[in-house]
Parts: sequence; structure tokens; C-alpha cells
Amino acid sequence: MPRMPGGPRFWWILLALLAVNWFVVSLIPDREERLAVPYTVFREQVIAGNVAEVTSKGDTIQGEFRKAVTYPSGSDSSDTTFGTERPAFGDDELLPLMIEKGVEVNATPVDEGRSLLTTLLFSFGPVILLVLLFVFLMRRAAGGAGGALTGLGKSKAKRYDASAQRVTFADVAGIDEAEEELVEIVDFLKNPDRYRRLGGQIPRGVLLSGPPGTGKTLLARAVAGEADVPFFSLSASEFVEMIVGVGASRVRDLFAQAKATAPAIIFIDELDAIGRARGGSASLGGNDEREQTLNQILTEMDGFSGGEGVIVLAATNRPEILDAALLRPGRFDRRVAVNPPDRDGRAAILEVHLRGVPVADDVSVEGLAQATPGMVGADLRNLINEAALMAARRNHERVEPADFTDALEKIVLGAERRIMLSPAERERTAYHESGHALLGMLQPGADPVRKISIVPRGRALGVTFQAPDADRYGYGVSYLRGRIIGALGGRAAEEVVYGDITTGAESDLEQVTAIARRMVGRWGMSEAIGPVSVLAGPADEPLLFPGQGGAPSPRTQELLDTEVRRIIEECYVEAVRVLQANREKLTALATALLDRETLDEADAYRVAGVTRERASV
Repeated sequence: MPRMPGGPRFWWILLALLAVNWFVVSLIPDREERLAVPYTVFREQVIAGNVAEVTSKGDTIQGEFRKAVTYPSGSDSSDTTFGTERPAFGDDELLPLMIEKGVEVNATPVDEGRSLLTTLLFSFGPVILLVLLFVFLMRRAAGGAGGALTGLGKSKAKRYDASAQRVTFADVAGIDEAEEELVEIVDFLKNPDRYRRLGGQIPRGVLLSGPPGTGKTLLARAVAGEADVPFFSLSASEFVEMIVGVGASRVRDLFAQAKATAPAIIFIDELDAIGRARGGSASLGGNDEREQTLNQILTEMDGFSGGEGVIVLAATNRPEILDAALLRPGRFDRRVAVNPPDRDGRAAILEVHLRGVPVADDVSVEGLAQATPGMVGADLRNLINEAALMAARRNHERVEPADFTDALEKIVLGAERRIMLSPAERERTAYHESGHALLGMLQPGADPVRKISIVPRGRALGVTFQAPDADRYGYGVSYLRGRIIGALGGRAAEEVVYGDITTGAESDLEQVTAIARRMVGRWGMSEAIGPVSVLAGPADEPLLFPGQGGAPSPRTQELLDTEVRRIIEECYVEAVRVLQANREKLTALATALLDRETLDEADAYRVAGVTRERASV
């Protein structure tokens, strides 16, 4: 409990405030100012008929003159209100005289000034209120700080009971392999004796890894819903605070809560926020808050005997950067990869999300699944939501195929921009996009062209959309070179038609550079470098070779850049050659685009005079 404010300084300030308050109050008159007159003068004024009314208590008489009276004579003391004292020996029949002269004798109490209590309140009340307010603020500040410090060590995990917001495996689709890995966890939580009598122990921790949006959190909640147990969920970043030691305290509190309600599941999202490998450049030393939190998680998971009925699920997008101590048996001893769904998986996910959406009879779920390669569960849910919003704006009773098509274009290609292009710029954009599309049609193994448009979308003035007929899980050299050639088609078309180039190929150059760097530095598709991995990570950072503690040599990096330039230049020369040899097809596509702005797959191949079978060889 916070102590009361004290000390000599406080009391001196309090006394000074009381003195100032008393002085101010003393300057305020405690009663109404009246002209004090002798009783003889009062009686003379009654006889003269100058007294309007009087009030009396005992021998005190107060009243009001009809006209102001000056007393003493010749002074400045003049007033209409007066006060006087009647002599105790007086017997002058005053009341009959006043009645005769028309004086009103009323029953109003005599003005006796402020009472003692009122005087004390006026004198000390403001200071007392100030002191009480000061003490209240001090207590509140001390209590708030104490409460905040007390709450720092409390876990921020959100608990979901089985009866509230229950999710089951029926709500999970498209990731059957990962789901099957977790069925055993559910069965153990429901029937632990079946495993214990045979000496089996359920994994203490399960690590879910995969790209964002694949359903890792949904899987964890489905496990809790199927097992009918409490589910504690939080992000790893919520453990860490500015004050060192708070994260470790929250870990202890979280595991204590889970053990108290066992069997239970703890789910830690984005584990890499605190689970990065220790000892790296990001660490600030042994007392770093993140490392203390990680150490506490390791300790708590080591403390499981297997009989508590608490299972830790964690999710991460980057399992390769996690500390090795987290991944050893006895902690996260089961790792489940949650990969993007294939076409059948996407169809199953779409079926789940379309349960509450009224769709037209001609909407093909299989067609949507085929048109969305690479999309994960979160992307597909967003697609259905965008289509429903678009249908609502168009006043449709049900979501129609055109709504899904336009929603997919908006997500993949970007929203349309209402800008006016000059005729020259519009024509150049048509040739640019026709170059992309024609090379995509003619290049062996390239993804089929699905749509061409010169309607500005996002940051682009036009778009060419290509998508494979089936999901790809491996890429050959010819396919990757075809991707580069197709991406350089816009720049090549501008050179072939106009003899110069513009800035419109900025994103194309970024794309081809990224592909070529991966071909050379990650996939060993360069004879000059050979089957050596030089780059690592999603950002293509230089690989740190184990045991060497450094990046590739400057000579290797220079060779990498040279090979990337060689591949791109060879592909660009090929793109220019193919477009020059098919100039009529290029012009036909550009003319059709200028006339119609957008061409779908069938129209694009027909206008270019290219058969679909030839494009897929």
C-alpha cells in the first residue's frame, strides 16, 4: 500500500496554503453592511414616517429606511439599511407607534453573519479539498504503476474453450497430409491411457511450418476443437517487453495456466520472433530479453513428464532460422510441413468457404481451382469475399462466374485505374503487352496466356496473365529460360517496333533478374559456377557456408553476376529474334487490343493465329 505523503516540505506547503486561505476569507465580510444608528435616531425616523420595515430579535432591530439617512450628520455614512439596539429599560410603546406610522414588522430572521461551521468551511475547505485531491492522485498513480508492474509478468494468451468458437477438422480442407499428422495428437488427448499402457509418449511439441495463409493457426484450433480441450493462443512477440525478464515470467505464467486446466493445448504463433538461433549478430548478449524468453520456453518444455496433458503447438514461416535446441527430440520433436494446396486441395478449400455464399448454378469450383495455382487458403477466402462484394455492388441475387473472374483479376492483376492515356502511349502499351503474350504463346513449355489487357491496373499500364494448366513443383532450364524470354517480350517488342525502349519494363527486369539469380546461385544451372549453392533464403542473400563463417568469395560473386547477365542477354536476343520473325502476329495482337482493350484466352490465340496445342508443346 502506498504511504501517505509526508515530510517537512509537504507540511510547510500545507501551512502556507491554510494561511493564504484564511487571509483571503478574512477579507470577505461575514454579513451585510448596515448603517449603525442610535436608538433615538431610529425612533425619530419612525415618527417622521421614514422607516419602511423592521426585523427584531431580542433587543436587536434591523430594517430599511424609505430614504437614505446620514449618520453622524455631515459624514459620508449614508444608507437605507440600518441596525440599532433597543435599551433594556425602554418602555416607549414602540410597536403601536410603528403600526401607526405604517412600518412593516416582518418575521425575517436577523442577519447574524456566518456560523462557526460556515466560517471553518470557508477558511479551510478549499485547502482540504486540494490536499485530498493530491493524496488521491498520488494513490492512483502508485496503484497504477504497481498494477502495471504486476501485470507485466502475466501471460497475454487468449483462451478458447471447447464450447466457444469451436473449430474442427471439418473446417480444414486442402492440407490432408498435415491434418493426418495431427490426428494422433487428438487421439492421445482423448484416450491417453491407450498410449501410456504401451509405454508410448505423445510428442511434447509440434512445429507447423509453411508459407503464410496455408492454415497453420486453423489447424491448431481444429486440434483443440476435436480434442475438446482448452486452447491458449498468442503470438511469440507478445512475450517480449522492454523490461528484461518479463518474457520469461509470461512463459512461466502461460505454462502454469495450461497445466492447471490440463489437458490443454498451447499455441505459439510466429515462433521465429523469439526462437531465432542464439549467438548470432542479432543478439545483444547473454542477458538479452529474447534469449531469456527462449531459455524459459526450453526449460518449461523440458519440465514436462509426459503426464501433464499439455501439448505445445507452434507455427513459423521460417523454420530454418530456429534455434537447434528447440528442434531436438523432447521439445518440438514433431515437425509438420503445411504446404500450399494442389488443385484438388484448392477445390476442397473453396467448397468450405462457399458454404454460406449463394452462388449461381454455372459457377464451376473446379474451374476456379484450376485458375488459382499457387493460392493458399487465405487467398481463396479473400477471392470469395471479393467476388461476393462485387456481386453485391452489381445487385446480383447470387454470385455469378463473372464476379469470380473480375475478383480474380483484381487480386492478381490489380484494381483498374481510371487514367487517360494518349493515343501514342496507348499504342506502345498494346505492343508491349502483345510482345509478352506472343512469346508466351510461341515459347515451348511456357504457361498458357489467359488474358491480355491494356486497361491500367495497379502500377502497370497493361497486363498479360499466364497460368499453367496444372500445378508445377519443379522447373526445368528450358521452362525458366522461357519465363525470362516471355518477361522480356515487352521491352523487345518496343525495340522491334519503335527502335527505342521506355521505363515500362521496370518490373519485368526485376522479375527476370530474380529468376536468373536463382538459376545460377541456388539451382546450379550454370556451367561456370556448377552445382554450388551460392545464395540462400527467400531474399537471395549470400549463403553463409557452415564452418567457414563467411559469404562466398568476391570472385564467386563476380562470376555470379556475370552469369546472370549472360543468361538475360541471351534470352533478350532470342526474344527480339522471335518477335521479328512473327511481326505480323505481333501487329495483329496489338491492333485487336487497341480495338477491344481486353482479350481472353480463346480470342488471343485466335487473333495471333497460334493454336493452343502448339503453345503447350
